[in-house]
Amino acid sequence: MNNTVEKIPGAERAAIFMMSLGEQSAAEVLKHMGPREVQQVGTAMATLNNVSNAQVSHVMADFAGVIEEQSAVGIGSDDYIRNILIGALGEDKAGGVIDRILIGKNAKGLESLKWMDPRAVADVVQNEHPQIIAIVLSYLESDHAAEVLLHLQERTRTDVLMRIATLEGVPPVALQELNEVLEKQFSGSSKMQKSGVGGVKTAADILNFMDGTAEAAITEAITEHDEALAQRIQEQMFVFENLLEIDDRGMQTILRDVQSDSLILALKGADDAMKEKIFNNMSSRAAEMMRDDLEAKGPVKLKDVETAQKEILAVAKRLADAGDISLGGKGDDEYV
Repeated sequence: MNNTVEKIPGAERAAIFMMSLGEQSAAEVLKHMGPREVQQVGTAMATLNNVSNAQVSHVMADFAGVIEEQSAVGIGSDDYIRNILIGALGEDKAGGVIDRILIGKNAKGLESLKWMDPRAVADVVQNEHPQIIAIVLSYLESDHAAEVLLHLQERTRTDVLMRIATLEGVPPVALQELNEVLEKQFSGSSKMQKSGVGGVKTAADILNFMDGTAEAAITEAITEHDEALAQRIQEQMFVFENLLEIDDRGMQTILRDVQSDSLILALKGADDAMKEKIFNNMSSRAAEMMRDDLEAKGPVKLKDVETAQKEILAVAKRLADAGDISLGGKGDDEYV
């Protein structure tokens, strides 16, 4: 833990705040966070120690404007984390998250890959059969899998994504065998849970997190091999233009979670209909300021625009998964 208040990283600040709320309130907050966010904050919570009152006061002021002089942060943290995660997610869902948070550094086999840098995961699987790579990437979070895919050879990407799209689940025995192979590779052991992985939706989710150039290249290659499969994947993808189909209340919810800088970049590559959709869901003053900022913004790189748009899409999907909004457009019934 950092000794000075000013140097406390964001994840640790969030962890201090959560540990200061009390179990019931912390559980309510966690219900509105995505799995990756829960893991990040939970991991920081599990490693908190020697938290001073000054640090707690500073963090509480940042989050809520209220200074608390007393704190039980760091006392019995493992039990505390288990209780609030179970309160937020229920016994079944919380189990895997608790394991990843409290024993994440000791995770083995397939589970350990979730904690590895994307390039490191690519190094582990690059010499495996494409079907093995497809199973591994299906087991990861979509944004993580997308980064791993970018570190694989270009000719491998299309093959792997097509296999993911046509994967209809993996027999538990096969998944266990793969886990055991990875356990031996990492010289450890891990408990496995049965899991259905793969499918068109998984492939679409991974593509959603890739940059525009890589996404277009893979989509084109898949179309050449199997046009019908490419169409099915495209139908499940959620792209920036689909935001037009979200109702006004949903759009306003999204905008509350989007940074102005990202929104300006995203709108540089948007058509007039999308811009009006955004402006109509702001206050007149905010919309006027956004128009001025957009007009004053000089030329920007296409890659930066695509990145900003994908960030906004990630916010939209997170809110949809939490049940806060409904997404229209492609793959609608997958999100609602």
